[in-house]
Amino acid sequence: MADSGGNDEDDVELILDPKVQESIGRSLKAHYDDIVNAPVPDKFLVLLAQLEATEQRAAGASSDERN
Repeated sequence: MADSGGNDEDDVELILDPKVQESIGRSLKAHYDDIVNAPVPDKFLVLLAQLEATEQRAAGASSDERN
């Protein structure tokens, strides 16, 4: 493995043109918009509801133990 040895040329920070960054951002947003806006499958909603109920029971049990 090569050692940089503190050479200033190795420490150059590359900066991406803001127009290129904007273009990449627009492309990524367009690509992932469908995924972000897709409805959550029923199977996951059921699992989330079960998890929430379990957490509420656990929180209720821990507050009962404090009293």
